[in-house]
Amino acid sequence: MAGLGGHVKETRYLGLNCLDKHVEGAEAGALRTACEAAVAELPVDVCVQPMEGRKKRLLIADMDSTIIGCECLDELADFAGKKAEIAAITERAMRGELAFEGALRERVGMLAGLEASALQRCYDERVRLNPGAATLVRTMAAHGARCVLVSGGFEFFTSRVARAAGFDADRANRLIEADGRLTGEVGEPILGREAKLAALREEAAALGLDLSQTLAIGDGANDLAMIEAAGLGVAYRAKPIVAAQADARVDHADLTALLYFQGYASEEFAAG
Repeated sequence: MAGLGGHVKETRYLGLNCLDKHVEGAEAGALRTACEAAVAELPVDVCVQPMEGRKKRLLIADMDSTIIGCECLDELADFAGKKAEIAAITERAMRGELAFEGALRERVGMLAGLEASALQRCYDERVRLNPGAATLVRTMAAHGARCVLVSGGFEFFTSRVARAAGFDADRANRLIEADGRLTGEVGEPILGREAKLAALREEAAALGLDLSQTLAIGDGANDLAMIEAAGLGVAYRAKPIVAAQADARVDHADLTALLYFQGYASEEFAAG
């Protein structure tokens, strides 16, 4: 920091292993680059941002591999004996190598005939909140923020995950069922990259918020537009294309890192 002309005005410990420094006199972009280089070989996450307005009033979060620790479609595919094939398509789509909408239709089509009861089994046996997810959502909500789960996955899962984590609302795609089985079709229009961005803008407008007052987090290419548009866009254990464009990355800590990024101290956290 000294090499960039900056000096530390204040240092606070927000929680175990979390240090908050108020720096003056250094350009933010250069400071971020220097800080990230300094901890590149360490299990440390860094966020450089303006002090003003750091506590956000709207959280838009991806679900699969962000709020929960799996990709629901891949796990559902396991019940159809097609996990390897479908997971390979998922990986390419998340890296931005395939258009999301087409990749989703292809994967859902491979599930045609699967008993709809597999959805509940998949949720019960495979879906778990990531560490810190409920604490993140409930703390922001307790301090007046609106929290919305926006997923390219499916309503069956988002409705349950949103309830478990404490989100105010959820948006996702709809699997079509007939006679107790999946038809292999997904409801239109498909919620993908542009729809996630639209959700961010619509939710912010409904609250009368500038986008600078919003926080978005995700891990895949279909999250990139909302991450770039949000006041603070965070890549969580993300694909390279997303990590390169986000304002900050969480590669090591759990999801409570997003609370520390906003300046919350651990004693302000709500029970998860």
